Parts: sequence; structure tokens; C-alpha cells
Amino acid sequence: MLKELKREHHVTYLALDDGNAAPDARERSREYCHDLITITHHTRPKFSVGFYLELLRNLFTPLPYFIMKYRSELMRSEIERVANTGRYDIGVCDFLQPSVNLPDRLPFPIILFQHNVEAMIWKRHYEVQSDALKRIYLYGQWRKAVAFEKKICRRVDCVVAVSAKDVETMRREYQVERIAEVPTGVDTDYFQPSRAAHPIPDSLVFTGSMDWLPNHDAVKFFVVEILPLIKEQLPQVKLTVVGRNPYPELLAMAERDNAINVTGRVEDVRPFIEEATAYIVPIRIGGGTRLKIYEAMAMEKPVVSTTVGAEGLPLRDGLELLLADSTTDFARAVVTVLKNASIANELARNAAKLMHEQFSWQRSAAAFAEICRQTTAIEASSSLRNKESLHAVS
Repeated sequence: MLKELKREHHVTYLALDDGNAAPDARERSREYCHDLITITHHTRPKFSVGFYLELLRNLFTPLPYFIMKYRSELMRSEIERVANTGRYDIGVCDFLQPSVNLPDRLPFPIILFQHNVEAMIWKRHYEVQSDALKRIYLYGQWRKAVAFEKKICRRVDCVVAVSAKDVETMRREYQVERIAEVPTGVDTDYFQPSRAAHPIPDSLVFTGSMDWLPNHDAVKFFVVEILPLIKEQLPQVKLTVVGRNPYPELLAMAERDNAINVTGRVEDVRPFIEEATAYIVPIRIGGGTRLKIYEAMAMEKPVVSTTVGAEGLPLRDGLELLLADSTTDFARAVVTVLKNASIANELARNAAKLMHEQFSWQRSAAAFAEICRQTTAIEASSSLRNKESLHAVS
């Protein structure tokens, strides 16, 4: 979306930098912004002693941990400095986490781009957790997330959501008045089959950052509860998990079962998608929409997803993908696309056609730019009325 916006607007990008970006990340930033400003910021490695100490300290703070760990006074100061140059018409806070660093007052309106209803993710973590102590902790995180998310959503000038369902949820739960929906897009020029390789028979792929809890939960759920059911009919089935920072638990599963391949971070996910027979999205926890589904569909892969995994996407079960929620139904759907090439190919063709016709980033970026224009216009009109009112009183 930023690449599209940069064609007609000046974009300055501020980001926290943990030092783990790709070597060419700064050079590649020219694709999507005119100016790049990075603030050094390190979070505790997961499962380290410092990480667990932070979790313990978080019990006594009002912020949920996933927000607290991105708090940065340097970022807050830099936002203030940049804002006061007078060069900008609007600020966009991408995701909820950076909002913890927003200064109290800024000389332009702020849009919060909500890719998920974050509190909903923590509620679902709590609901699927069976361990009693973890369940108690997750309940606390959920309630803190609700309070923080509601406060920020009502503080900013406009909230942008990625699905009608999220719009409805935030209006109902947070009483947000100024909220708009921007459809999710996909780069159909980038995500398209190369035709250079044939899919490996009976092979599945999942892509996503594996240090994000919903993705980890999805793969664990699939490996433990669904994969054994598939193996009963297709003993040779293989699963490739593509994504950065996989949890040790997942690596241990791959060590025990040679049907599972965990790649870690890769430069390009497309070859892994292209080599697979089908793409799976066994997500039980989440909100917003799943870009990964659109990417797989643009690459002409049949997709099997849970209802939560495809939540918020205007996709039809049996036409563009197969939806299944129970372990047996999900296993049955996967076996169907692996064994029945005609069904798999029809799903893939329908989905790819839909992606190319309706979900290009150009459309999404144009919709977002219009929301920015309207927000600045409303703010300017409000400021003018306030000045006129003040002048009348004086």
C-alpha cells in the first residue's frame, strides 16, 4: 500500500529497529517511502530469563505486555520532532502497538490503521488455553488489551479497519464513531506462479511469522490434532512451515517427525508456496484479515482454512477455498484437495481470478488515500470553527 501511496504523496516512515532487518532493508525502503527514520529498540528474547522477568513485572502495570515491550521514549521524542517541522498533513499509526509512543498533542490528525482487533486475539488465546496458570495470565492480558485498545481507538481522529466485521466489532465494543474500512489487497504482479516447478505430490505449506502466537498455535494445532488424521489416508504427506523465529516447541516437533519441515526466515516465500500441492490456514486465534490467503490464491494454490483463518474475507466456501473448523472436517478437506486434482484446480482458478479482478493494491491504496483526505478536511474544518468561536468570544 505504501508503494502505491508514494506515487502521489510524500511518505516519511518512522520505525523501531531491533537490528535484525535484512542487510538491504534501508536501500529497499526507497520503494515505499521518501524518508526513513529508525529508532534503535531491543525487546527481550522470548524464553530468556529477562523475558520471564518482564512478564512478571507486567502483572503490576496497566499495559498489556505486547504493548509495553514497544514503549520507547526515543520514538516518542522523534515523532514530536518530526511533527513540529510543519511538513506533514496527517500521521498514520500502523498497528496498535506503536500507538503507545504517540505524544499527547500533535499538529495534525492521526489515523490508526487496525489490521486486527487486537483484544480479540488475546480473548481467543485465553479461550483455547488449557493450562490453568497460563489461562489466568492470558485473561489479564485480554482485559488490559480491551482497555488500552478502546482508549486509543477513541483518542485518534479516525480508525481504519480491514474488514466489515472488525468495523462492527470496534463500533460495538469501543463506541468508535469515526471508523472506515479499507479492503485488503495483494500484489498480483509479485505473487503469481512462475510455472518453473511442479508441485510436490501430497505436500502442504503454511507461511507466516512463527514468533506470532496465532501462527504458532495454528501450526501446533495442525501438527498435533489434524496431521495424524491425514496420515491415515495419505501416509506420505509433508508439511513445510515457512516463517521467521519458530518456537523451540515447533523445532522439536520437526525433529521427531520427518513429515514436517521448518525453514525459519526465508528471503522469498513464493518458491515454497509453488512447490506445495495445497496451502493451509488452520488458525484458531486472530482478527482482521489474512494476507497470506490472498497471496496463496494469487499463486493459484487451493486453500483450506478455518473460519477464523478466513474471517473478514469475502470468500465463498467451496468456490474459492474450503472452510473447515473441526479436526476431522479440516483433515477431510485437506485430503480432498490432495487426492482430487479437479477440485483443487477449480478452487485455485476461481480464487486467482477473484484476486486479479478485485483485490489489487491500487484499489486499496486509493481507498486509504481518500480516507486520509477526508480526515484532514474534517480536522481543518473543525480547527476553523474553533478559531471562529474563539474570535467571537474575544
